[in-house]
Amino acid sequence: MTESDTFHAGSELDTRAFGGQLARRLTGGDVVLLAGPLGAGKTTLVRGLLEALGYDRDVRSPTFNLVQVFETRPPVMHADLYRVKSYLGIGIEDYLETHLCLIEWPDRAVGLLDFASAWRVEIDFEGEGRVIRVTKPVTRDP
Repeated sequence: MTESDTFHAGSELDTRAFGGQLARRLTGGDVVLLAGPLGAGKTTLVRGLLEALGYDRDVRSPTFNLVQVFETRPPVMHADLYRVKSYLGIGIEDYLETHLCLIEWPDRAVGLLDFASAWRVEIDFEGEGRVIRVTKPVTRDP
């Protein structure tokens, strides 16, 4: 992947496959901000990512319980902030250094982290399929 790439997914299977490809580029401590309208495929992409990390159980959107943790390698924290106005009080910050953190509806996470240090994945409808735009985090010299 370059600084910013665009992928086209013609089906749910393509979106899951892309999630698997993305998983190979991520590690614990990485943050992925997942943006897109309802039903665009954010959780579908997460399913594919988790499958690539060896998770073989059902993956549901954490819309009502807000945060789910998966004991994969690296461990994954998946948060869905759709139903909240802010991340405060949810405990996401407890996972930022140790887990691969996947955050849906990142506009509610402003102030949690430097967004330039996070991966951004934007999914939108395109005809019968989806367009997925990925932007890598800005790297800084030590």
